[in-house]
Amino acid sequence: MAQGRVSGLRARGGFELDIAWSGGLREQVRVKSHAGEPLNFIYKTWLSRVPLQVAGLFLLGTSLMATSTPAGERYDFGGNVASTTLYDDARGYGFEPVTPEFPTQRFSAKASEGNYKVTLRFGDRKGAGSTTVKAEARRLMIEDLVTKRGAVVTKSFIVNVRTPALAPPPPNAPGGSMVRLKQRELDSPTWDNKLTLEFLGEAPMVTPLTIERVDVPTVYLAGDSTVTDQRVDPNGSWGQMLPRFFKPDIAIANHAESGETLKSFLTELRLDKILATIRPGDWLLIQFGHNDQKSQWTQTYVDAATTYRDYLRIYIAEARRRGAVPILITSPERLAFNGAGHIVDSHGAYPDAVRDVAREQQVALVDLHSMSKVFYESLGPERAPTAFAEGGRDLTHHSNFGAYELARLVAQGLRTADPQLAAHLDPEAPIQ
Repeated sequence: MAQGRVSGLRARGGFELDIAWSGGLREQVRVKSHAGEPLNFIYKTWLSRVPLQVAGLFLLGTSLMATSTPAGERYDFGGNVASTTLYDDARGYGFEPVTPEFPTQRFSAKASEGNYKVTLRFGDRKGAGSTTVKAEARRLMIEDLVTKRGAVVTKSFIVNVRTPALAPPPPNAPGGSMVRLKQRELDSPTWDNKLTLEFLGEAPMVTPLTIERVDVPTVYLAGDSTVTDQRVDPNGSWGQMLPRFFKPDIAIANHAESGETLKSFLTELRLDKILATIRPGDWLLIQFGHNDQKSQWTQTYVDAATTYRDYLRIYIAEARRRGAVPILITSPERLAFNGAGHIVDSHGAYPDAVRDVAREQQVALVDLHSMSKVFYESLGPERAPTAFAEGGRDLTHHSNFGAYELARLVAQGLRTADPQLAAHLDPEAPIQ
């Protein structure tokens, strides 16, 4: 019986093939990457029944790793990307390690700053699936997509990737070359040079995906902890839930961060980071107030009647100077009911200040402050705590449920506030 081995063959993508056969049939196929490490091979079972001559032609014409195609970078889970392939910067893709903070399966691909269209195929011939996909620091992209056994569904969404880098200012000019991140942000997926996807659900079914750079409008978010991408489940914010409500023809760039005020967002160069890339056809959503009202924060406190309004005008002017459209959003209320079952106002004169500036500057307004009160009161004192973090022990921040519902309200407000932006809302999203 004829036996033999062919080594050193090269498939597209740089894989080295080591094929042994006996009697004209393949007995063993080993595939190595550039670095020489063995990788899972998606066609292993199929090749066991195919003559070597045919298999060899098929292999040499097939891309076995993440490859550049006209549609972008393609990754095949369970095939050329094994579940044991950990992210490596030299390779440029792989799975992130499981940690207490991120206990779920996350896949990353190296990416420079910009917007990317991610296209995934869901489904499996062996069983039904239920998949949720989040990006970067838990931004909701695909919500509970159910696929029947044997069915295949293709979905796309847009992910914004950024790093803290800024163009250095000229010599002797004030400013900086990096956003002044807090210590807790240094290892955040929000600020690295990777596009990270998280796969969740009762039975996640994700097969090949492609990632391609795209040129689409961007919605920038500037705000505080009620807007930011909350990293730890089950906490959430409306900003990280907002992508779910838009079509895959626009990006959501959430620059909000916990503890921020209108003044600190400026001094930490976060607004500069937005202004470095915002352009005509983009939007800037602005929501501050929770921390601006804290008079004990003497370095960042702004008065609702004077300086708070002035800083809002600065944000509006800077966005308009670059051809972008500013939209003001009033802060959602905190969790506090009075004896009559109504939410107690904790923001004082700040929501009215936002409303006044919106009228004065002829800026679109989403009155999340009023809408959130109606939402909490509809739940009532017994159920409203479920919308907040730690079962309501945290009176300011939200659970995933509360964040999702606030994002739904923001989307609802945007639909009436800005018709051009409303055209990008997903018609299948659950917006009332």
